[in-house]
Parts: sequence; structure tokens; C-alpha cells
Amino acid sequence: MQCPKCRGNMRTYERNGVHIEQCENCRGIFLDYGELETLTRMETQWSQQHAAPPPPPPVHGSPSWGAPHGGYHHGHHRQRSWVGMLFSS
Repeated sequence: MQCPKCRGNMRTYERNGVHIEQCENCRGIFLDYGELETLTRMETQWSQQHAAPPPPPPVHGSPSWGAPHGGYHHGHHRQRSWVGMLFSS
């Protein structure tokens, strides 16, 4: 099979029952019909299993200076998603 973008050779990988074609030249990833929906469903299931617990409620009377208040915190990195890990190799 040839890549529809650059005409390079395509290589097929199987990950968790999903066939993924990747171009050896441009590294483009192509999915057959229904595979994106399968990956999306698997991503949702994975993220629900690995969801961080909610932060504890604030203690009244304690100082709030420097306390985390949602959003992005310096030094905090978002966990990689299941799909990100799927395509990382």
C-alpha cells in the first residue's frame, strides 16, 4: 500500500485490536473506517480509569496565599493520554 500523501510505503501495526497504517516516509497515520471511533471509545474508558481524584475542600480559617486554585500550576504536567501512548512507539 502507498501513502496517499507522499507515496511512501505504508506499514500496518495492530494495537489493542485496532489496525493502524503508518507511512514509513512522512510518518502519517491512517485509520480504516470505524477505527477512530474505536480509539475514541478506548481513550474515554482509559481516562475514566486513570482520572485524578478531586482536590480536598479548603479548610476554613487557613491561609490561602499560594494555595492552588485550579487551572495550570507551574511544574504540573498533564498525564499523557492513552492515544498519545498508543502512537508514541
